[in-house]
Amino acid sequence: MSVSDPLRVTVVVGSVREGRLGRAVADWFLTTAADPGLDLDVVDLAEVDLPLVLPGWGGTPGPETVAALKEVTPRLAAADAFVIVTPEYNHSFPAALKNLIDWHHREWQAKPVGFVSYGGLGGGLRAVEQLRLVFAELHAVTVRDSVSLHGPWSGLGEDGVPRDADVCAGAAKGMLGQLTWWGRVLRTARAERPYAG
Repeated sequence: MSVSDPLRVTVVVGSVREGRLGRAVADWFLTTAADPGLDLDVVDLAEVDLPLVLPGWGGTPGPETVAALKEVTPRLAAADAFVIVTPEYNHSFPAALKNLIDWHHREWQAKPVGFVSYGGLGGGLRAVEQLRLVFAELHAVTVRDSVSLHGPWSGLGEDGVPRDADVCAGAAKGMLGQLTWWGRVLRTARAERPYAG
């Protein structure tokens, strides 16, 4: 892979709730993030059917789970970086998102993770802070800056675009700058010296 190849960024939509705003927020982000240097892939958890019960240590998942993993695992493995789009539910992030994270391990290692969060006065920041702990355990690198949409039910227009579009776009560009830097550095490092964590 060449240094000039586009950075493969997998955007994970973490909410599966009926009436969710997650897809509208993700679509806004994808438009804002459009850049020839980025190859964006969306994993929408509303379209991924992973069971909640994981096999025991050394066990193997059943055929339905294998089929679901076959759809999502290679996409996570191919990513150079991730952006997690998450709401805040009860001061945390959705169970479906934790489930996806827990079904994978090596796919996250030595890769950067950025966040786009939404919900309430805190804009989903408590969910992001908890996700930082989870991704640290998985040997991923979370970037400092994030995008936080406060009260999206009033802060987003009907077209899914934030009402304070300039501020939100500026936050997205800042986060993407950090994600891109880490993504390229870590992609080179993994190619030259595979991560053994």
